[in-house]
Amino acid sequence: MADQHFDGISIRHLYKIFGPHAARHVEAVQNGMGKIELMERHGHVLGLRDINLDMPAGCIQVIMGLSGSGKSTLIRHINRLIDPTAGEVLVNGVDVVKMRPDALRDYRRQQTAMVFQKFALLPHRTVLENTVYGLDIQHLPRAKSTDIAMRWIERVGLKGFEKKYPNQLSGGMQQRVGLARALANDAPVLLMDEAYSALDPLIRVDMQSVLLDLQKEIRKTIVFITHDLDEALRLGDQIAILRDGRLIQQGSREDIVLRPADDYVANFVKEVNRGRVLRVEAVMSPWRIGAAPSGLTITADTTVEAAVRQLVTAPEGEVTVVCAQGKPLGVVTFRQLAQAMVNAQDAAEMRTPGRAVG
Repeated sequence: MADQHFDGISIRHLYKIFGPHAARHVEAVQNGMGKIELMERHGHVLGLRDINLDMPAGCIQVIMGLSGSGKSTLIRHINRLIDPTAGEVLVNGVDVVKMRPDALRDYRRQQTAMVFQKFALLPHRTVLENTVYGLDIQHLPRAKSTDIAMRWIERVGLKGFEKKYPNQLSGGMQQRVGLARALANDAPVLLMDEAYSALDPLIRVDMQSVLLDLQKEIRKTIVFITHDLDEALRLGDQIAILRDGRLIQQGSREDIVLRPADDYVANFVKEVNRGRVLRVEAVMSPWRIGAAPSGLTITADTTVEAAVRQLVTAPEGEVTVVCAQGKPLGVVTFRQLAQAMVNAQDAAEMRTPGRAVG
């Protein structure tokens, strides 16, 4: 029975088969029929197989995989642009699959917003008019919708461009308009399907920074689709890796990189610098009650590599590790950080395709 009290998005036993008689073949897939056999014997395409995934509210859930892995198919189930062949998609305990047309329409307008890879801007509308589009559909008074839209246009760095048309903007600026339009709706769930894939590398990194900065304030439930591992590791509070319609592994970036579920994931992450993933909180020693904080502090969510760079010229001895609010959580030394980087990289090199870690 699905958990009706999970605060966020819960996907349960989700199957998607593409073809005219999809429902007839669910049982065969459940009993082990694979993608190739389904196509050869029945002419149907297996999109998703038994996906079970919890996405906590207020976090960025990255879903990644190679082309054809099912990641875009999965995100389109959350706002039911695609209907599942079987399974449940629960958003704050409500099954989207069971929604009647009027409830689904309200859900799409008020509970979800989507940012697309190809921007999906209306070419005949200005930046401001594109941003207010969703608010117009909700029949908000124009004065109020304009005020909301202008606030988000400024927040994404486009103040002064509100009267420009999409063809007068760069790709990165167009994607900022798409983000402003999605945020203007104030929907709790933000769906981003390969949103930055069409952007040049430097603009892409800049847009990632925009999203991370905004998320500190807005705390949306963001589902972000990508095929880029660096992007996934930078953005994701949780990362899910799909392969051929199957969920291979879900976990934190540390889980994915340091504890890969199988050789496929290990191969995916083998070139990753572990020091850029491992965080200080995983290395520090616990805070001792009554201890006096050191003059130099470092936040617990700092990566080990970044911490090493900060501490390389620091005096010898322990450094206080603090939370975002400045409360002491533990202590760490330069030696601990350096050793953690070496240990993590050694563990990664021990695991090669075809051989489990000893």
